[in-house]
Amino acid sequence: MSATSRASDAGEHAMTQSNALIPAHAERPAAVANVAVEQQQYLTFSLGEEMFGLGILSVREILEYGQITEVPLVPPFIQGVINLRGAVVPVINLAVRFGRQAGEITKRTCIVIIEITQDQHTHQMGLVVDAVSEVLEIPSSDIEPPPAFGSRIRTDFIAGMGKVNSKFVVLLNVDQILSLDEVTVLAGLSHSHP
Repeated sequence: MSATSRASDAGEHAMTQSNALIPAHAERPAAVANVAVEQQQYLTFSLGEEMFGLGILSVREILEYGQITEVPLVPPFIQGVINLRGAVVPVINLAVRFGRQAGEITKRTCIVIIEITQDQHTHQMGLVVDAVSEVLEIPSSDIEPPPAFGSRIRTDFIAGMGKVNSKFVVLLNVDQILSLDEVTVLAGLSHSHP
């Protein structure tokens, strides 16, 4: 079973479980209906021991970790590029981007293909993650704002902190994971390789 199927099945299972709590013939109170609208789905994944989440609408697909072509003279977190159905897609190692050591490549290591929009341009990029977990629905009421670490520490890439089973999942703002200059470098990689 592919990682995409596992994530999809997990999301469908979670939705089936939550819908099973209210019989189909019962009327849902307005408050319950509003909560359902305010829930958002996140693809969760791990980097080391920490859990992160990406809004499901920005995720295009999940690939098994495979051949990545290295590119010289790029920042250390840019692992290289892959050929995705004829398109050159830059791949970044998210752990290295966050100032950590790259995780060991295992059978569970994946490349999550996301789509980001910056400066009115849309770009695809791959994110190397240690393992994809599941798709979770997190109600808005369970999402805390990003923590404040002071003006010198960048937190704009954190959309919020999702509370799941008494633990936090760091919810990422995909459009802010990279700075505009870094996205420009990645866009150059996409256009400079055949």
